[in-house]
Amino acid sequence: MRGGSGAYAYVGGYWCTGLADLTDDPSCLDSRGFWVVVAEFTLAGNASPGSAPAGSAGSRVFARFDRVRRAPRPAPAGPWYGPPPGDWSSSLGRREYLAGVAAIRRYIEAGEVYQANLCRVLSAPLAAPREGSAGGGQPGGDLLGLADRLATGNPAPYAAVVELPVAGVRLVCASPELYLRRTGEMVESSPIKGTGRTAADLLAKDLAENVMIVDLVRNDLSRVAATGGVSVPSLLQVQPHPGLVHLVSTVRARLRTGVGWPELLAASFPPGSVTGAPKLAALAIIGALEPVPRGPYCGAVGYVDADRRTGVLAVAIRTFWIAGDRIHFGTGAGITWGSDPAAEWAETQLKAANLVRLASAGPGVARPDTPLWTAVRG
Repeated sequence: MRGGSGAYAYVGGYWCTGLADLTDDPSCLDSRGFWVVVAEFTLAGNASPGSAPAGSAGSRVFARFDRVRRAPRPAPAGPWYGPPPGDWSSSLGRREYLAGVAAIRRYIEAGEVYQANLCRVLSAPLAAPREGSAGGGQPGGDLLGLADRLATGNPAPYAAVVELPVAGVRLVCASPELYLRRTGEMVESSPIKGTGRTAADLLAKDLAENVMIVDLVRNDLSRVAATGGVSVPSLLQVQPHPGLVHLVSTVRARLRTGVGWPELLAASFPPGSVTGAPKLAALAIIGALEPVPRGPYCGAVGYVDADRRTGVLAVAIRTFWIAGDRIHFGTGAGITWGSDPAAEWAETQLKAANLVRLASAGPGVARPDTPLWTAVRG
C-alpha cells in the first residue's frame, strides 16, 4: 500500500504513494505534479542564502508522488508504541524559560524588538521495533497509529503524516494554523496569536500581539504582491480547538505577475507567527536563547499541486517528528512587553499537554484528566 520505498504521505485529505522525485529546490513547485512539502524552521528569515547565519538553515524536502487520491486517512498497519510519560524532557526547563522571557522583555525595553517567540523542544526515547510487529519496523511503530490517536483526541484542520525514509523524514502534524493557501495568483495566510483555555482568558496583550503579527505578515506578502493587492478580510477571530482557544486573523494577497513559489517562500518563511517582529531581530534573539534547533517545528508542512496551481501549507506546530530513536515535540509562546513569565510558561504547557499525553504510552493516555504532563521533566 505504501510503495516499495516505504514512502507515503497523508496531507490535505490526499493519500500519496509512489514516490517519484525528491529535491530541495522550491522551483519544483512551479513545474508539474503533486508535491508534499516539509520545510524545517530556519533562522535565515527573509535573508538571501548567502547572508544566512552559519548553521541556521533548516532542510527543505519536496517530494513528488505519482499516486495521489482523495481518501480518508488509511488505518495503521500496526500499533504505535509511545514513550512512557515520565521519559519526556525539555530543552528549556521552567527556570531557563522564565529567564528567557525576562531577556526578551529587556530586548523590547531596549527597542530591539516588539515581540519574539520563545520555544522549547520536548523529547523522549522510543523503544526499538518489536520483533514481528507491523508498522515498518521503525522505532515507535506505525506513524499512522500515532496519527489515529491525534485524530481522535486532538483533531486539527491541517493534520498530516509524512514518512520519507530516504530523506530521514518521519512526521505527524496536528496543526491548527494556515501558513499559505494559494490558488493561482491569490494567497492567504491565517496567523494565530493569542491562546487561552477559553475566550475569557484572552487578554489585551493577546489582541495587541495578534495585530502586530498581522502587520508583519502583511509586510512579508507585500514583497511579492501586486500594488494595493494586500488586504485583511478577517481580524481577531476566536477559534476553538481541543482544550484551548486561539485568536486568528487572515491576510490575503494578489501576487505580482511572474511570482512563483520560490519568491513566495523567500518573502514569507519562516512564518511570522512563530518568529516575532521585526522578523530578523526576533530570529537573532531566538538563535541566542533557544539551545537546540526547532527542526520541522515552526516550519511548514503540506502540499502543492503544480498542475492545478494550488497548494496548502500549514505552520508545523502541534507536530511530532522522529530522528533516530527519539521523538520530539515543540511548544512555545509569543513574548511581548506585557508578558508575565509564569503565564507564558503555562501557555507552553497548555499547548503541549493534550498532545504529549496522546503520544505517550500507558493506559488512559486519551483521557483529558490524566495528569501525565506533570511527569515531564524540565
